Amino acid sequence: MTVGRTWLRPLALGLAALLLSATAVPAEMVLHRGNGTEPETLDPHKSTGVTENAIENDLFEGLVTFSADGRNIPGVATSWDISDDGKVYTFHLRPDAKWSNGDALTAEDFVYSFRRAVDPKTASDYAPILAPIVNAEAAIGGEADPTTLGVKAVDPETLEITLNASTPYFIGLLSHNIAFPVHKATVEKFGDQWTRPGNMVSNGAFTMADWVPQSQVTVVKNPLFHDAANVKLDKIVFYPTEDLQEELKRYRAGELDITYDVPSEQVKWLEENMASEFHNTPYLGTYYYVINLTKAPLGDQASLRRALSLALDREIMTEKITQAGEIPAYSWVPPNIEGYQQQFLDFKEMSKEERLAEAAKLLAEAGYGPQNPLKVELLYNTSENHKKIAVAAAAMWKPLGIDLALTNQEWKVYLDTRDNKNFQIARAAWIGDFADPINFLDMFLSNAGERNDAGYSNPKYDELLKQAAVTAEPAARMTLLEEAEKLFLADNALIPIYHYTTQHMLSPKLAGWEFNILDVHLGRYMSIAS
Repeated sequence: MTVGRTWLRPLALGLAALLLSATAVPAEMVLHRGNGTEPETLDPHKSTGVTENAIENDLFEGLVTFSADGRNIPGVATSWDISDDGKVYTFHLRPDAKWSNGDALTAEDFVYSFRRAVDPKTASDYAPILAPIVNAEAAIGGEADPTTLGVKAVDPETLEITLNASTPYFIGLLSHNIAFPVHKATVEKFGDQWTRPGNMVSNGAFTMADWVPQSQVTVVKNPLFHDAANVKLDKIVFYPTEDLQEELKRYRAGELDITYDVPSEQVKWLEENMASEFHNTPYLGTYYYVINLTKAPLGDQASLRRALSLALDREIMTEKITQAGEIPAYSWVPPNIEGYQQQFLDFKEMSKEERLAEAAKLLAEAGYGPQNPLKVELLYNTSENHKKIAVAAAAMWKPLGIDLALTNQEWKVYLDTRDNKNFQIARAAWIGDFADPINFLDMFLSNAGERNDAGYSNPKYDELLKQAAVTAEPAARMTLLEEAEKLFLADNALIPIYHYTTQHMLSPKLAGWEFNILDVHLGRYMSIAS
């Protein structure tokens, strides 16, 4: 009997192990993602930043969405038809489209959401993106009721959108967060608190689970998403990571799988020592200093604005300060937009000595110089990289008699200060939402609201963009946009510094991250090995 017990024991242990294996719950697949600043808001009709958009792209889905490589593909709409004149788009919605609470998502939800986006009460900075739609501009300006917007529910699964004119880039702009649907009952019940955990109802691949300010935003897989079967991640945790040195430390300690950025002074080391994990790629964006045209003396003296731009050495900025392959910028619209010829500041080909001489001359003519410095203030949001660029700018301007005071503010405060134009010069950046120059140029229309952070107003510029909006022939349209950019650059409403590349550290365990010039990466396509 003793022998029998000895024989039965390993058998029993083996059976127990098999049973445990059969009933064990797989470990959660969790992605830890550095995400820059603390989100200002996660209301897609009110947010303005790249960091907010990264989260919103996982929480919401529009009629059109992004593939892993950044192409526009069907989202809530499975297909669409375009009228012969290019003015009427008919979208066919998924019959099984649902909100995260189980409610059916219908064409009426999009009618409500588009109307909310253009309603002046919403105060959306991005509402002008919808300007191609009939009556959108009038509604945004308070001159027409949002109910007159050219968006109609033909039936629960059919949405019709009517445009003012043929708009070749219209499908592209529908992937922007301003075109995301929001759940009417939730918005009306909770008001400004509708995006909080426990309140939010959304329709994307993930749903809101938790939001701890200045700590993390956690989203979890949405089982009601139409493509949930192919979503591998169970959870994504987004971390605010303004301190880039700390973010890199956390990545190297295995606490993060993706970084939002990297410290510029570490780029060379990363290229030499962690090349397989460091990804540095082109990006559709421009880093710039915007000038407040509503405040003297810069606002009313174009010569002073030109002097500031002349004296800023963009090559030094990118080669010695940022050091991450950025392109020195003498344009507002970035390169690599098909069919568009970049326009340049007229001093691009001048030597450094010639630029400095002209800058000194312009300052002297306005009564400024080393003996009587021009005193200006630069506002920037908290970031070591922004600070280094600002310090370099101050050093470049000082020999000419320009005293630059630096003011840094936390992201939300900075946005409020900039939107209310309580600044002289402010650091800013614009990342393209879709690959068309209008996405950069329409920011500075006279009626662009808070997006026009310079307060720029030029009737000729407005007219060129208005003509482009009704020009169907692609080459002729691009010519009008090129004329507009040339005029805008000549007015020196901003100082372009560089065109972006993106820098991320990506874990070797990460799969599904694909390069695209918009740098959009939806969690639904990614996975992380244990």
